[in-house]
Amino acid sequence: MKKRLLLLCAAICALAFAKPVPVIFDTDMGNDIDDALALCMLHSLQSMGKVDLLAVTVNKDNPYAPVYCDIINTFYGHTNIPVGFVKDSGITPDNGPFAAKVAKLRDADGRYTFARRGENGDDFPNATYLLRELLAKAEDNSVVMIVVGFSTNMIRLLNTPADAISPLTGTELFAKKVKFVSIMAGDFSEKPRPEYNVKEDVTSAREFYRDCPVKMVFLPWAVGRQVEYPWSSIENDFKWARIHPVAEGFKYYRHGKIHDRPVWDLMSILVAAYEPTEFYTLSKPGTVAVYDRDGRTKFTESADGKHTVAQPLTDEQQEKILKTLIELSSRPRDTTHP
Repeated sequence: MKKRLLLLCAAICALAFAKPVPVIFDTDMGNDIDDALALCMLHSLQSMGKVDLLAVTVNKDNPYAPVYCDIINTFYGHTNIPVGFVKDSGITPDNGPFAAKVAKLRDADGRYTFARRGENGDDFPNATYLLRELLAKAEDNSVVMIVVGFSTNMIRLLNTPADAISPLTGTELFAKKVKFVSIMAGDFSEKPRPEYNVKEDVTSAREFYRDCPVKMVFLPWAVGRQVEYPWSSIENDFKWARIHPVAEGFKYYRHGKIHDRPVWDLMSILVAAYEPTEFYTLSKPGTVAVYDRDGRTKFTESADGKHTVAQPLTDEQQEKILKTLIELSSRPRDTTHP
């Protein structure tokens, strides 16, 4: 009996003093609304003490993308979280369906509806050098990199030389500081299609998957399609705010039409914040490769491979994941955490 009590006390103490997981969120914010819901999740997890969101870096080359990320950070009261912006990639430079529209909203007095720290892309630091700075300061083998857009920022980081920030090259810095990568990318079905996050920057994806020096967990297109975020939650669960930048974005995304939306990027957050096997069944180790110019991907099992792929979800997994995603995405902001 005494032994059981000691074990229980040890478990409680371990949970109480568990350090939040340092994460960096690299996103193509503005192309699809799931990125915005994923960032809501991260702010909830930040307030709960589960993660330490070191930064948001944007891999969509549009000036409203970092502004919208900063609006969300500011809305949740986490104004200390920096936003980095890809520079001159030319990857999806359009405004997209929602980010610019939300950023331009004004109240009756003419002031912006949503506060922000920057007006356009020029007001945010270069993502590559922000990533170097953050990793240089981080503890070894601690950071989980969440990549839910293109691999542009990642391969640019790997290709950086030693500099005043760190005597390590980008690849060396990544290998020393990053624990693993949670990435939404790829289609590994029998007849794979070029998945969006890969095909928009095929060269970066091919090189990053090949050269990444740490383990990677892939959330593929087909798995993300199995769970959809319900419109009913957008209508009802965000009413704690007079007006919410992500609920507004969700409405703009389909021009006000009622719709549910697959949760691709939200699933990658669960991999980073929890033990991946708490929600998913993972493949055996192997290697993901981009095998044609269109961006088709292939997974090959190998004992020394650094990649694993989330497998199709059971009904039980789908139910558990959806419940968790709704709870974390719509959780009211915590005003007790700066």
